[in-house]
Amino acid sequence: MLRSWDLNLHIVKSSGVVVYLQIAQQIIDEIQRGRLTPSAAMPGTRELAAKMMVNRKTIVLAYDELIAQGWLTTESRRGTFVSAKLPRFSPQHQSNIDLTPPETKTPAPALAEYAAAIEVENVSHLIDFNDGIPDTRLIPFETISKAFRHALIEPIRTNKLGYSDPRGMLSLRHALSEMLNMERGLNVDIDNICIARGSQMGIFLAARVLAKPNEYVVVENLSYPPAREAFRSCGAKILNVGLDQNGIDVNELEALCRKYPISAIYVTPHHQFPTTVMMTAERRLKLLMLAEQYNFVIVEDDYDHEFHFHHHPVFPLASSNHAGRVIYVGSLSKVLAPGLRVGYVVASKEIINQCASEVMLIDRQGNSVTELAVAELMDSGEIKRHIRRTLKVYSERRNILIQLLQNELGQFVNFDSPNGGLAIWLRLNEGIDVNKLVKKALLEKVRILPAPMFSELPIDINAIRLGFGSLNAAELTTGIQRLKRAFNA
Repeated sequence: MLRSWDLNLHIVKSSGVVVYLQIAQQIIDEIQRGRLTPSAAMPGTRELAAKMMVNRKTIVLAYDELIAQGWLTTESRRGTFVSAKLPRFSPQHQSNIDLTPPETKTPAPALAEYAAAIEVENVSHLIDFNDGIPDTRLIPFETISKAFRHALIEPIRTNKLGYSDPRGMLSLRHALSEMLNMERGLNVDIDNICIARGSQMGIFLAARVLAKPNEYVVVENLSYPPAREAFRSCGAKILNVGLDQNGIDVNELEALCRKYPISAIYVTPHHQFPTTVMMTAERRLKLLMLAEQYNFVIVEDDYDHEFHFHHHPVFPLASSNHAGRVIYVGSLSKVLAPGLRVGYVVASKEIINQCASEVMLIDRQGNSVTELAVAELMDSGEIKRHIRRTLKVYSERRNILIQLLQNELGQFVNFDSPNGGLAIWLRLNEGIDVNKLVKKALLEKVRILPAPMFSELPIDINAIRLGFGSLNAAELTTGIQRLKRAFNA
């Protein structure tokens, strides 16, 4: 097939990123810049491998990754093409995003109802299908305790355990920048990172910077309630947008943009919370295009990026570097333990400086000892090894739960097996009352989270979210057997 252009890709051997992922990210960049248009033919794997002087298997791996993510498609005997479903990218550059911190704030509604719902009931032998927290029993306690000991002793000896940079300890920001650049396709340095006490604080910092009183912020109909309330607490008016099996409804979002001056949107594109669906490539690209066209900022919450089971995790929206319009919020709480409270915000230097100013008002700085310990764990490679170990465990638990659901609850529910995350979204059959099921389940000493708790709209959503990460095989089996009794009741 004849092509009127050459695909010029550049490999940086010293970058630390495996070659096939470098190639994949550069092809994504070419698509997002509009150089590779929908339905455009891609070079053959042999041709591109010869030109780049790499093994053909490397190109095959890159193409397979992009096909899995929805950027490319393959047709028998014809070749590989840019997905025809992707929108044509024609950016409208705007640089007038107003990031002035809001002068006045309004108090947020109480989150007592949501907090009470996710709090474990004081019931002996309760099986808790939570919203997707990790299993703290898997933590390498000895290794972590050694890191904390080092983090405590050395600063005390050198009299450096006092106040420090509100953006976080330099060593942790440096370790995070290396990880984000090498594994998630970002291009950031220490000045683009602010450490937070978990992803929720990161979301709140983003809200403080972006949300002014009476401005409009969009969240999905089903979303993380504390995130929604973080923006509302800063005076924002919340608009809801629909979603389906491909992620956020970008057509509905565009209609909202035409009607309201949107300042920001909060999304969880990798594993949508709570439904677990992954936003497709065409939806991602359209979302970025709308952000440029209508001059709003995307707050991307990548709360459990590490736990993806079928292929390499999809690069974040923030890796596209679209004129600084994406504020990226991440966390190490799911990797280690929620109780350690380590999250981060990644954005432009100007936004990070504003986040640091907000940190000064909240708690002056973070937990230096914890940050130093986590930095040591990252630098030594222990966190990466821990992720590999736990990924195998969580993948096994996911498969066990899927089998149990099919065998024990198949007559009551239907679901799509998630590619990642630590929870499964169960859709209940018609006629089953989700609220009654929650009560019946609790009588059987099983706690489940109903879909309505994730929405503020009065819509009928007959589904539940089952978190499996914190439950071993025996606990999963017992929990599903008890849940079956609740369904039968």
